Amino acid sequence: MNERLKILIAYDGSECADAALEDLKNAGLPKTAEALVMTMADVFLPPPINEEVDTTFPMTVPAGVRRAHERAERKLEEAGLMAKRASEQVKKSFPEWQVRREALADSPAWALIRTADEWKPDLLVVGAHGHSVLGGRLILGSVSQRVLYEASCPVRVARGPRRNAGSPLRLIIGVDNSEYSKAAVDAVCKRNWPTGTEVRLLAVVDTVMAITPDSSQPEVINWIEVGDEDNWEQVRQIFEPSAAKLRSAGLDAAVMIRRGNPKDEIVAEADGWGADCIFVGAKGMRGVDRLLLGSVSAAVSARANCSVEIVR
Repeated sequence: MNERLKILIAYDGSECADAALEDLKNAGLPKTAEALVMTMADVFLPPPINEEVDTTFPMTVPAGVRRAHERAERKLEEAGLMAKRASEQVKKSFPEWQVRREALADSPAWALIRTADEWKPDLLVVGAHGHSVLGGRLILGSVSQRVLYEASCPVRVARGPRRNAGSPLRLIIGVDNSEYSKAAVDAVCKRNWPTGTEVRLLAVVDTVMAITPDSSQPEVINWIEVGDEDNWEQVRQIFEPSAAKLRSAGLDAAVMIRRGNPKDEIVAEADGWGADCIFVGAKGMRGVDRLLLGSVSAAVSARANCSVEIVR
């Protein structure tokens, strides 16, 4: 990579957040990158109390208001310590990265989405589950799910490493010949994976599949019947160029075809094969443009037992 990758890392001090930091080592990330570690205290931080503005008529601050100030400031301080600890861990794993940290008193999801819009990172990393600094809230279904749906950049829902030391990384890319699945292939090709990394392009078919007969006219789409396994070789040939592209990037790549519901089959294949990460496009060939996230990518990110990257 010639350009320095920009990575936004959400951290909340939970076990899943710590696992997400460890998972960064298995994400094919470069030796040099710019990382921002963000921790949010989900509190409202009012203006500071200034009792010395008017000594003639001193302001009386109710005890409840004073306690609210103190509690909010304490939570923000805790968030700052978390961000410091997480950034030190990232720096230890990637000594050549430029790592900075930020602690905010804000809604976690919207702070991450706003930062992604403004900073434009190449990847946003969140843990699969966790809690806010105030404690108690599960993330996937609130913060992580909101980030998945609304973020303008690729999102990695990171889970702890599954493989034994020394065994090759295993990646699954869900493909359906859409521009989004092609972007997922490109994303994997651009990473720096260790020698021996295995990649499987997984096409899940039911009765029909979309193809673009002319690559120079991607808007022209035909649908072919694939319900009969005798026609699966035709499906395999659709994705063979992507497999060849991955092989040219030094990866052990092959095409797999399964019949069923992609939401179920992708997760089942990842479990059965022991995949370390699933890459899927934000939307598929049958997605609706107005939707921010396709149903398959949303379901896979929620159900998978390994890390999942949603590629935009």
